Amino acid sequence: MENQETNSPGKFSWVKWVILFAVLIAVNFVQLPYYFSVPGDAQVLTEVIEVEEGYDYEGSFALTTIRMGQANPVNYVWSLLSDRRELMHEDQIRPPGETDEMYQHRQMMLMTSSQEQAILVAYDAAGKEAEFEEYGVLVTGIISGMDAEGKLEAGDLITSINGEEVTEVNSMFELLEDAEIGDTISVGYIRDEEPGEAEIEMQEFPAELGAEEGAGGLGISNPVTDRDLIRDPEVEINTDQIGGPSAGLMFALEIYNQLTEKDITHGLHIAGTGSIDEEGNVGRIGGVKQKVYASDEDGMDVFFVPVEEGAEDSNYIIASNTAQEIDTDMEIVPVGHFQEALDYLNSLEEE
Repeated sequence: MENQETNSPGKFSWVKWVILFAVLIAVNFVQLPYYFSVPGDAQVLTEVIEVEEGYDYEGSFALTTIRMGQANPVNYVWSLLSDRRELMHEDQIRPPGETDEMYQHRQMMLMTSSQEQAILVAYDAAGKEAEFEEYGVLVTGIISGMDAEGKLEAGDLITSINGEEVTEVNSMFELLEDAEIGDTISVGYIRDEEPGEAEIEMQEFPAELGAEEGAGGLGISNPVTDRDLIRDPEVEINTDQIGGPSAGLMFALEIYNQLTEKDITHGLHIAGTGSIDEEGNVGRIGGVKQKVYASDEDGMDVFFVPVEEGAEDSNYIIASNTAQEIDTDMEIVPVGHFQEALDYLNSLEEE
């Protein structure tokens, strides 16, 4: 009599599930050239900002955040199916050749710049003293394949161009405006407190950056002015690992409210987003849909958003559409300038 080996249904089922589990684990380690974002939260700014001898108040201002990560096949599909999530190609997040470390460094530099601009705008509006002391131009990133690669690094402080002193970004651009493709530029810099000099050729920007044909440069991405903002009274801002420029408007409103005796919140909880420049102009940001979700879920009464008047896909249009989709009671308020936000808040006193 022959011995016949049989496979029991239980054994087959067990093996099948082990294989499926192993495949799912492996898929989670596959990184796609996409990033996904999800709603973060509305962070109350009295926990982040403290003006020396500043005024207390009843309501609150809040910055809004999103959480981001690089997509694998699972959360890529999940993001396609979810209204709360957004997918972006990695080229929308960082230029070619920029590493994760370089990206994080750039985001922290943009946050620092945003805080400085917010302080300047708020102090000016409140009639307080604040002015910059400038030291040079900080390199926040290098464009892959251009001549600055390997010669300059993120964190370098550019102090001269062809022997001429550089104190801020505009002065650097002015010294480079007559340079042509192929010219060699002598760049003086400081790295780890040690001076250095690099000879860098002006080159055309890579096509994938979308620059105009024939446009070129040294290969430095998003340079920012290194400066200290001297102010009276003192103000401390602690945002931990939050990066980017999008909290500028809300920083300015919080600082202004602590500087002035009148409470412009009128007891309301006010969130918002938007970059801010030294003139008080409010600019476009990313992730506005997720920020509306986050603000609504955290019980905010008002949400400030860049108006971008005339733009078909403006932050304001996206925010308004999202507010309708989730049927929020939160007021969506479009602003193009810091003063417009103040005017809206002051108008609440009359209602």
